[in-house]
Amino acid sequence: MREKKRGKGMFIFICILVFLFSAGIGVYSKMKIQPSWTKKYSVKWSDDLGTLHKDISYGEGEANKFDLYLPKDNSKENDGLVVYLHAGGFTAGDKSGDVEMLSWLCSKGYVSCGINYTLRNETNEKSVLSQSNEIKQAIPVVIEKAKEYGYNINEMGIGGGSAGHCLAMIYAYRDSKESPVPVKLLFGAVGPSSFYAEDWDIYGFDRDTDESRKGASQLLGVMGGVELTPEMIKDGSYIEKLKPISAVMWIDENTVPSVVAYGKYDKVQPFKGSQRLLETYKKYNVDYKYFECSHSGHGLQNDNKVYKEWMESVEEYLDKYMPIGR
Repeated sequence: MREKKRGKGMFIFICILVFLFSAGIGVYSKMKIQPSWTKKYSVKWSDDLGTLHKDISYGEGEANKFDLYLPKDNSKENDGLVVYLHAGGFTAGDKSGDVEMLSWLCSKGYVSCGINYTLRNETNEKSVLSQSNEIKQAIPVVIEKAKEYGYNINEMGIGGGSAGHCLAMIYAYRDSKESPVPVKLLFGAVGPSSFYAEDWDIYGFDRDTDESRKGASQLLGVMGGVELTPEMIKDGSYIEKLKPISAVMWIDENTVPSVVAYGKYDKVQPFKGSQRLLETYKKYNVDYKYFECSHSGHGLQNDNKVYKEWMESVEEYLDKYMPIGR
């Protein structure tokens, strides 16, 4: 029994290492290569933009903190909130890594917010599910705190990168009906939206073998915070257990407008999952823009033109669905 547990732990550890290493390479590449056009969307924070309140608590956990960026103009009757969630493979990252994105959103006139969530490590059993629930817990506190500072939030958008994009989709698609204010749009890049085993071909989970089903049950179970067995993978009963973290399963005719980008050669999150997401957008007539970076992996670093179009579309959808001052 001890050897069995050790084997299971080692498999999960290796998969997480692969996930993190690949994510790190992608993020590093994107940060290293900065085309001139990115300057428009990478604003350095200064007091000329407004006021920044750091590390506001929303829960009892050590990581349950958020940063609130308040635009200088607080004369409007109502304000829009845009939340941006950090990347890091669900095991790393911090809201401080998105200062320039959040500063850009604030410079446009939005109340913007970066939220930390409890990361999984070798000493806890945190999961995509627990992290998504922390984000859900944080949003009402963010809105209430903004109100205390004189900003009346009446609508919101949410986005993120990689793991943050996954969590943003879960909130926008799964939790929007319970949001304190209407969710107007979702934007993000390279976040897993589907946890169907066959979509995770980059880890070999699409194979019809006992080893593949064992691996899928272990890693997907960890992500979902549930106990899965190879038998569940084989008979398909695992799918419903992973619905709470599978954003694609919550899409319907009322799903918010969405702007997403994915790399065709992504070795971190499966490109096949993004194709399932695209087909589901089409099925339910969602107002979406989907960008395929056909020469890139997780960092989207080899498709600057497409990446620029994605970012321009994010701004377009913000202006369309959350116009400042309305």
